[in-house]
Amino acid sequence: MSTPADTEVVHSAVDAGVMTLTLDSPRNRNALSRALVGQLTSGLQQAAADDGIRAVVLTHAGTTFCAGADLGEALKRGASPDEASAEATASMLDLMRTILELPKPVIAVVDGNVRAGGFGLIGAADIALAGPHSTFALTESRLGLAPSMISLVLLPKMTARSAGRYFVSGETFDAPVAASIGVITEAAADSDELGKALDGILDGVRRASPVGLAASKELTTAGIREEFDRVAQRRAQESAALFAGPDAQAGMAAFLSKTRPPWDLTAARDA
Repeated sequence: MSTPADTEVVHSAVDAGVMTLTLDSPRNRNALSRALVGQLTSGLQQAAADDGIRAVVLTHAGTTFCAGADLGEALKRGASPDEASAEATASMLDLMRTILELPKPVIAVVDGNVRAGGFGLIGAADIALAGPHSTFALTESRLGLAPSMISLVLLPKMTARSAGRYFVSGETFDAPVAASIGVITEAAADSDELGKALDGILDGVRRASPVGLAASKELTTAGIREEFDRVAQRRAQESAALFAGPDAQAGMAAFLSKTRPPWDLTAARDA
């Protein structure tokens, strides 16, 4: 479902030097529509330019943190499938780079479903906290695709064994597993624990100097930023080739019709 360009889908609030950006487009599961990407980017840029802002908290309304690209919106605007895919790839790259290069820590706070491009947001964030309602799944392989773009920020943080499992299997996992494999920083058992974890982090950030925060973040993101710049375009080309391929077309058709794609062997197993 598309979102009107003049609708506010990212709310911004500032409290004691911390800007909170809340994704609020639950009707399309906070998908990365043109409006949401534009408003989120604008909020991050405002935080970067404001000397009074020490950190950014990125959170969400609704049961899904972010479901990834809003390809349907682009198609309704008259874009071809290839153009919609290219637009989504460019938006994802720009968002991840903006978060990585922001001279202030970005803390993702999630208590809902994370899929596709949602992984790119939490992977690029410096700190990611997740509550008990959070679920995670890298289901791209089931659609004839691969998590190409989000691998830029996930692979440096996930364990090699866990990437080898979840990138290919598409299994759903919870917040404690996500914390154990490096997808997030910490899992909380309930909303109170999630709030306390965030409060502790923000208390530390508010005690830090802006120069110290920026220098510390530059150290912790240096390796990721260097690799990002080195292979980002290659991953974009790989993603475009996959999306244009017959498996992706069959996978998306099956997904939209809620049927099994032609390569799904689970029916034979269950027979």
